[in-house]
Amino acid sequence: MDYRQIFALFFPILIDQAFIIGLNLVNTAMISSSGVAAVSAVNMVDSLNIFLINVFVAVATGGTVVVAQYKGSGNDLMVSRASASTVTSVALIAFGIGLLIMGLHNPVLSVLFGSASPEVLDSARVYLIGSSASYVGIAIVQAVCGALRGIGKTRASLILSMIMNLLYVLMNVVFINILEMGVTGMAISVNIARYGGAVCALYYLFKVDATLHLRVRDLFQIPLSMLRKIMFIGLPFAAEQMFFNGGKILTQVFIVSLGTYAIATNAIGQSLAGVLQIPASALSLTVVTVVGQCIGRGNIADARKFIKSFLVLGSCTLVVSGLILLPFFRPLVGLFDPPAEIVDDIFLLLLINCIVQIPLWPISFILPSALRAAGDSRFTSITSMLTMWLFRVVLGYILGIVLGIGILGVWLAMNCEWGVRGAIFLWRFRGKKWFAHKLI
Repeated sequence: MDYRQIFALFFPILIDQAFIIGLNLVNTAMISSSGVAAVSAVNMVDSLNIFLINVFVAVATGGTVVVAQYKGSGNDLMVSRASASTVTSVALIAFGIGLLIMGLHNPVLSVLFGSASPEVLDSARVYLIGSSASYVGIAIVQAVCGALRGIGKTRASLILSMIMNLLYVLMNVVFINILEMGVTGMAISVNIARYGGAVCALYYLFKVDATLHLRVRDLFQIPLSMLRKIMFIGLPFAAEQMFFNGGKILTQVFIVSLGTYAIATNAIGQSLAGVLQIPASALSLTVVTVVGQCIGRGNIADARKFIKSFLVLGSCTLVVSGLILLPFFRPLVGLFDPPAEIVDDIFLLLLINCIVQIPLWPISFILPSALRAAGDSRFTSITSMLTMWLFRVVLGYILGIVLGIGILGVWLAMNCEWGVRGAIFLWRFRGKKWFAHKLI
């Protein structure tokens, strides 16, 4: 694999990530027209959505790794079977999670965000039920896109993602801006967009794509040996995502206790931080395909070379993103129409985060993606879970609540956790155990 092929993989993923983050900004800006309570409710529920959605996205990532390794080994029949197994297993997991959350929405909100104001909780309840109903739709899109990324078809993955996200924005314009339905409108929009995207993804898989040779009946035939391979990567990653995002939710509970303005500060800060990390996030997705195919061919030297290049490139993209976007902070934050009292706090969070992430974000996020693509899923997952809870959660509570630093203390704890986790992954990468797993 040469660098021209890698950049051909990377650029569609980069556009996709930019599109997703940009449209999330637009959606947050649109819902902000319904008031601070609406923004706070959507942010609270989205922290739970990310926690749940990442469980089946993790299984989809397991499918991506298996597909990429079979593609690297040249076994097209097993590529097809791995793709079908990924779509079916991810959709079933999403269906179960969605039903569970819809049935338990009241106790879930009471336990996690019971200290929020009644107005915020009412809006959160509507949005949580609507989001849960859409999980199967986004699961199908993620599974299909994961399989396509595994064989290197990132352009098709981009188109499917764009269809779903553009439809989401269009529906939000109709239901939030025109019909003024607020959070209810956003819940309707997300269902229309995700199931519309799922229909397009399945149509592409069965009627358009000629390389995977999938038929509808293939979705109902899941070989247990294939499922075990997918789950070998997917289950530890899913457990990691549950603990990792569970820690984020607990952190969110700290922030809820600091008041509605603190929730809004965190929500807007996270949205803008996501913009800065767009290119680096695209690299963390691209490296899975690259390393997976290198390992499938048995070429460890190439895998090492590319991982080092991706880490350096990740830091460079974070420098460029900061230099481009920070001067435009005022117009960007103006999209959210925040209270004047929190604008300076948002800038301080963003500035510190921008500086710290340059050395720490790539080794904390790009490197574990590469290790996981080589089959080293258990180590990366256990490390991420332990550092998340020992540093981001415990230290975040001490700095933010006990010492009274507030939202800044929570973010500083997050930055510390990046450093510890990244140092452990670098130590693992220098050894030989990360590529010793035989997945296929």
